[in-house]
Amino acid sequence: MRKAKAVDIDLESLPGYYVRRMQQIAVAIFLEETGAFGVTPVQFAALQAVRRQPGLDQRTLAASIGLDTSTIAGVLDRLERRELIQRSSSPDDRRVRLLTVTPAAEGLLDGLVPHMLRAQQRMLAPLPAADRPRFMAMLKTLVSANNELSRAPSEAQ
Repeated sequence: MRKAKAVDIDLESLPGYYVRRMQQIAVAIFLEETGAFGVTPVQFAALQAVRRQPGLDQRTLAASIGLDTSTIAGVLDRLERRELIQRSSSPDDRRVRLLTVTPAAEGLLDGLVPHMLRAQQRMLAPLPAADRPRFMAMLKTLVSANNELSRAPSEAQ
């Protein structure tokens, strides 16, 4: 069997090429639908996770949404400047910062969620409705099976 040369490799035969392109498309659709709220997909994930679990610490938040701790710190800095997130010291360990969303974030999320859901629908719209659950199941399988290979494995698997 002949070894493939770089010149012989067709990008459009590689799953990674399409995963990267779909990520670009997903972000573009999300921002198109939610642009008026000024929130990125990562900021939305952080806000939504904290909203669902008030009092999360930064490290647990990062692990739950698959981000490294240095990235989540910057995300939270931006959200705190916008007064969407509050950080407070843990009563058990003053080095640990506990997170809660502010009333402003609650209102923002309430307004943003319908737009975010529309973005999710648009991403899947090219697939026949009957194929969408199978596609999502396969996507989850790929992410779960490869989670530990990530720079920031998610604990939400």
